[in-house]
Amino acid sequence: MHIPENYLSPGTCAVLTAAMAPVWYMSLQKVKKELPPEKLPFLGVAAAFTFLAMMFNIPLPGGTTGHAVGGTLVALLFGPYAACLSVSVALIVQAVFFGDGGILAIGANCFNMAFLLPFTGYYSFRLLRKFLASDRLLPACAAVAGFIGINAAALAAAIEFGLQPLLFTNELGQALYCPYPLTISIPAMMAGHLTIFGLAEAVFTGAMLAYLSRTAPAFSSDAGRHADGKIGASLAALLALIVFCPLGLIAEGTAWGEWGAEELAELSEGGTPLGYTPEGMLNGFSLDVLFPDYAIIGLPDAFAYILSAIIGTALLIIAFKLWGSLAAAK
Repeated sequence: MHIPENYLSPGTCAVLTAAMAPVWYMSLQKVKKELPPEKLPFLGVAAAFTFLAMMFNIPLPGGTTGHAVGGTLVALLFGPYAACLSVSVALIVQAVFFGDGGILAIGANCFNMAFLLPFTGYYSFRLLRKFLASDRLLPACAAVAGFIGINAAALAAAIEFGLQPLLFTNELGQALYCPYPLTISIPAMMAGHLTIFGLAEAVFTGAMLAYLSRTAPAFSSDAGRHADGKIGASLAALLALIVFCPLGLIAEGTAWGEWGAEELAELSEGGTPLGYTPEGMLNGFSLDVLFPDYAIIGLPDAFAYILSAIIGTALLIIAFKLWGSLAAAK
């Protein structure tokens, strides 16, 4: 679901970034008001959960892959505004250090995965709990909410992809950016997210909430008012995710809509190869990152994947720890 560089026009990226600006501002104000500085490191741990969840790629018949996000889980633990900041920082780290998602597309990816996903998941959960109030059903409600949230984000990404060939073409009628219209992008994106990837998000959300409810009840009191309680349980879960993250390498292929520009001309959608590479992708913005696709030169893939997971997790926890220290000093 990570939109790569140059799949969206710079104008589209600018519009979505502008749409996120007031959301980020409001989220900052909410977190400053409602979350004490000593609790901010918990947001770093939550961001690390989402970072690691997105490293577990899952194969889909046809050669594509996808992953869970974990945004609904964070929203249930901390509230949707805190989740917005947490997931946004995780997405920025992925883009800047690992090339997972475009730099120009950070606003678009945050709009989909840090805004629509956690807010939709959170309020879906609230609605479900009005009818299913038993504590035993809390993980199930969280799982359903996670499924709804990730599909809302996937649909938004599909629409953003599909609008590009309608709005941006050259004199030959060829798409300048993503070449697949809504009739292709929506079915292609939703097929995986309404099935395998949505199920992965549901299982991750429900299972992690159940785990935290048992091991650190205060951390997830009624799925979430502001996090409290034992950090050890969550760190143990993070360590397990880091150790097993190379399982994400088993899935071969590329997620739909995340191909390299050189691959597009030969790809077949609807039975016919595209036959050209969109000009905006050939001549668009690019940035060399330190660890492209979580790979490190000279290291075996599995070891590099684990080391990337450790680096990303550390960056996120340190960033929120520093924020907490600065907030406390003020």
